[in-house]
Amino acid sequence: MAFFSKKNVAIDLQTISTLISEGCLIDGNMKAPAYARIDGQLKGDVIVEEGLILGEKGSILGNVITKELVVYGTINGNLQVSSLEIKKTGRVNGEIMTQTLSVENGAIYNGSLSMSQNNKIDTKISHQKAIEA
Repeated sequence: MAFFSKKNVAIDLQTISTLISEGCLIDGNMKAPAYARIDGQLKGDVIVEEGLILGEKGSILGNVITKELVVYGTINGNLQVSSLEIKKTGRVNGEIMTQTLSVENGAIYNGSLSMSQNNKIDTKISHQKAIEA
């Protein structure tokens, strides 16, 4: 299943504006415009305005707010997204608020799920609100 942006291009094919490569370890919050990919480890909250790909070896210990999210790695935190795809190698532990959800066989999810077509994700909110969520 492919997610489509305003330009009707799958998130996996979007130009990545921010890349945290494998082996990188970031201890702190991250805010990025457009699309981002994380293949390293991040301890902190993440806000990405358009979309985020979490690579197979990537991990996030913190909350995530973005429009589109594809998870190949591990997230321990709450998610606030418009569309979420958890791949077979993906692991999510936390509360999910989303409009659409796709989970491949083999993926692991532990937590609560809230789905609504009316939820609009505001990625331009202040970082303080993300921490309080």
